Amino acid sequence: MNPISNTQLLEALNWRYATKQFDAAKKISADTITALEESLILSASSFGLQPYRFLVVNDKAMREKLLPHTWGQRQVVDASHYLVFAGRTTMSEKEIDAFLKLTADTRGMSVETLKGYRGMMTGMLLADSFQPKVPHWAALQAYIALGNLLTSAAVLGVDACPIEGFVPAEYDKLLSLPEQGFASIVCCALGYRADTDKYATAKKVRAAKADLIKHI
Repeated sequence: MNPISNTQLLEALNWRYATKQFDAAKKISADTITALEESLILSASSFGLQPYRFLVVNDKAMREKLLPHTWGQRQVVDASHYLVFAGRTTMSEKEIDAFLKLTADTRGMSVETLKGYRGMMTGMLLADSFQPKVPHWAALQAYIALGNLLTSAAVLGVDACPIEGFVPAEYDKLLSLPEQGFASIVCCALGYRADTDKYATAKKVRAAKADLIKHI
């Protein structure tokens, strides 16, 4: 691996901002969107279980339906790509065992050797006290993936705007999420900024480093 320099990383992060206006005529290349999708797959998650799904909404008609339930934010329809992050609402042995089989197959080992790991996961995730917390837990994992996507997009020179201003219940109905065992959590528009977006040149407002970072 050839890591980028510290300067390159900070330049990318200073360049990025929550894009308010996208140039609808500019589209992300297939290779770049594939890389960004891979960045989602490679995100860290609790136990490695990836309790989420990422819906890339390409259908224009669907985006138009989502628009009024996103407070009329034009990023939904103008961005090159629009993603909806959905998290699991329940967790069962089925999901855990599927993950353990995938782990065993990927690493060339027996599922039996993961018995202890299974016991740890089931002990926590299937506990009666934890089941009501699954949606919140899944949402936390999805936000890790969102952060990974935002940084990856910045490094690749792709603009992004995370969107929490939407009506989850309406999204869930339109995207048929409840029957799949998922619920919408957060969204992200990806593309390229419009020349008219005044926020592109606005100075970042951030607290002083000393106020946010403490060395103990």
